[in-house]
Amino acid sequence: MRAVRIRPTPDGGVPVVVDLPAPTPGPGQVLVRVRASSLNRGELLQAGRVKDGEPVPVGVELAGEIDTLGEGVTGWKPGDAVVAHGTGTQAELVVVSAGALVRKPKSSTWAEAGSFLNVYMTAHDALISNGRMAPGEVVLINAATGGIGLAAVQIARALGAGTVIATTTSASKVSALLDQGAHHVIDLSSQDQVSRVADITANQGVDVIVDSIGGTVFDDNLTSLAVKGRLVQVGRMGSDRAEIDLTKLWRKRLNLIGVTFQTRTEEERLDCVRAAERDLLDLWERRVIVPVVDRTFSMEDIGAAYDHMTKSGHIGKIALLMAPSAGDR
Repeated sequence: MRAVRIRPTPDGGVPVVVDLPAPTPGPGQVLVRVRASSLNRGELLQAGRVKDGEPVPVGVELAGEIDTLGEGVTGWKPGDAVVAHGTGTQAELVVVSAGALVRKPKSSTWAEAGSFLNVYMTAHDALISNGRMAPGEVVLINAATGGIGLAAVQIARALGAGTVIATTTSASKVSALLDQGAHHVIDLSSQDQVSRVADITANQGVDVIVDSIGGTVFDDNLTSLAVKGRLVQVGRMGSDRAEIDLTKLWRKRLNLIGVTFQTRTEEERLDCVRAAERDLLDLWERRVIVPVVDRTFSMEDIGAAYDHMTKSGHIGKIALLMAPSAGDR
């Protein structure tokens, strides 16, 4: 089978396509014939750190059809169309835990499906499970045109947020965010987040922030929060360091929350899959929420796909098609 691996170089790893033996599912696992996967910002960071050693697998989400069931797996059969969360998913055949499977809606294309699970379960975990968003609350999504950001905008709107505020650093992306459900968009290239939030909320602040930027917007985020507001940190694209004004934390009784899958147990990871399935699958089937696919690439064009992500001009996800018919439903 063919698979994408990150090949080490002294300047950081580069993605390449290699031939590997087909894997075999163990107990409680399934082998999926992958139709589509997608790229995530974390994979660029991962590749940059691969400077020596053996090539490493890449990819955390997929869509495809079950090929083989491992021992003890029930409720599924070969040929079932699924999406899944796992590791090394940028490959033609991938073994995943049966507990990480979600049925693919018939209404979705393969490219959409391969772009769904990681960002939507991350956004759901941040906004709902950890941010505890309640209907009617005011939500702010930083870096909202990325995969997680757009998913959070859609989820907040679909699950009843009273006001959804999105930020971007590009004036050309404002209309896309409004189309995806944001009530207000702050263009940070020309507008100040703190003053715009104050105007939008009549100086009350926002209840929940989902932030992928980190240190460069940390103080503005604290200032933008309402009393008992929750700041959920999912990424550090801007900086992983920040100074904190403890008076803001104290006076507003704020909650600062970090989320990642890297330090979760397997049971905790699968709980996140089930929570996202519970709240989002019906919305996806009815296309109330839909993964935004900026562009698709074949597996052979993996280098061009990484280059496209590096330029940061995309809106939504960059899909990777593993089969010629992967654009079909």
